[in-house]
Amino acid sequence: MSETDPFGAVREVTVDGESHKMADLTVLEEQGLCDLDSMPVSIRVLLEAVLRNVDGERITEADVRNAASWEPEVPDVEVPFNPSRVVLQDLTGVPAVVDLAAMRSAAERAGEDPTIVEPEIPADLVIDHSVHVDYFGSDDAYDKNVEMEYERNAERYKAIKWAQQAFDDFEVVPPGTGIVHQVNLEHLGRVVHSREIDGEQWLLPDTLVGTDSHTPMINGIGSSAGASAVSKQRPLCLASRLR
Repeated sequence: MSETDPFGAVREVTVDGESHKMADLTVLEEQGLCDLDSMPVSIRVLLEAVLRNVDGERITEADVRNAASWEPEVPDVEVPFNPSRVVLQDLTGVPAVVDLAAMRSAAERAGEDPTIVEPEIPADLVIDHSVHVDYFGSDDAYDKNVEMEYERNAERYKAIKWAQQAFDDFEVVPPGTGIVHQVNLEHLGRVVHSREIDGEQWLLPDTLVGTDSHTPMINGIGSSAGASAVSKQRPLCLASRLR
């Protein structure tokens, strides 16, 4: 037992010959802290995230107990939640890029390495809210509309391209790929992530904070605010298009 695993719930599992860690909720049930069969799937997913992220400071043993004691009536406690990813559309994502850039500038002015500023949670930015239809009814209408999109927003897209290259956990889906809901559902969603965290490989459910009103539609295929079939497909890269 330790501050980061106060319930002895971290397990080693082997998938396709590779070792992974995971947070095992059945340990909490065995200790009488919860009844998993009567607990909604969304609450189980939340409980897993709290259990996996215990560090003794921001997330404590008490937080796990609070999440495990869920009842239908809203309890008078706060439960911390760290999603596995964030999806942004361009209207909300660009201001976030500006904030990250400003924080890197501040770090550099303070004599610190600016690369210490990174998104704490992996984020995908889908550019879909600025496309105009200037051409239609022809075979090359799509290509012409996308080209106009890059011309109109060249300065903004250069900033986004810089962010994609500067930050390790920031990916961009370029204009013309699709609306954020469709892209999230078909390309970004996962059922389970296999992710390296602090030098160790973990398995964790796909949980999502989305900044677009329709993003939670992905709930219907199996996770807390987002998931789809396990996929290795990643977003297209802006770097190949922006000049």
